[in-house]
Amino acid sequence: MNLRAAALVNFNPGVWMATTADIRLRNQSDIRMTLTQSESLTVAMQPALVQIPGAWFLMGSDSGQDCERPIHRVWVDDFLLAATQVTNADYDLFLRATGALPPPFRHDPHFNHPEQPVAGVSWHEATRYCEWLSTHSGRAYRLPTEAEWEYSARGGLEQRQFPWGDESPQSLPDYASRWQHGPEQVARYAPNGFGLYDIGDNVHEWCSDWYDPNYYAISPERNPRGPEQCPLQPARKSSRGGSWRHHIKVAHCAARSSIPPEFHYADYGFRVACD
Repeated sequence: MNLRAAALVNFNPGVWMATTADIRLRNQSDIRMTLTQSESLTVAMQPALVQIPGAWFLMGSDSGQDCERPIHRVWVDDFLLAATQVTNADYDLFLRATGALPPPFRHDPHFNHPEQPVAGVSWHEATRYCEWLSTHSGRAYRLPTEAEWEYSARGGLEQRQFPWGDESPQSLPDYASRWQHGPEQVARYAPNGFGLYDIGDNVHEWCSDWYDPNYYAISPERNPRGPEQCPLQPARKSSRGGSWRHHIKVAHCAARSSIPPEFHYADYGFRVACD
């Protein structure tokens, strides 16, 4: 799928920003100006970014796992979050530029479409991608925190179960026929209230935090970034969102998950944040 932007609000070679309903242009012929080869690469690298407004919200859930309790009030500063999960096309630019090894599922036909989210990337590889993107774009990219991710997934709906409200995932269009053998191409269905696509489904998304199942009891109110270290052995990094291979394909907004940062799972990907 060749993603198209509906509107471009602010363009220069170092900044590629779209409105909340936009997806970046992949075809340089769509850009009505002449770019150097270096500028064209910068444009290709940059994700469409959604402005997430700073606000208080209620984080957690009383109806989920124990690690989602207690519900607590959290402030998140405004930041930018990618409209989509990092795709194979995005990640291939990183692989070609750095000579890094591809994820273990990269050549599987169920995982190798350019517009599918890259799957099987470890936490360490996701952070290296952010570092590479920061170096070559001039912007500070990183993984989102758990608090940032949950606030963004809610899309302005306070304490609703899912990004669209409280209706079950089975109520989504085409739910029964989606995610049959792997993740689907990004941005095929409507975004949430903030303009984020596939937030809560497709693949688990790495977060920056170390994982602690009891962290909510001691979490600071403003911009929590997780514990200094994971209390579990082996240590785990936090992740959020649903998975194409789970029985229920869409996770509720407060759902937490974690695995060791060196693992490569076929249902793990990521999306980038930017300050």
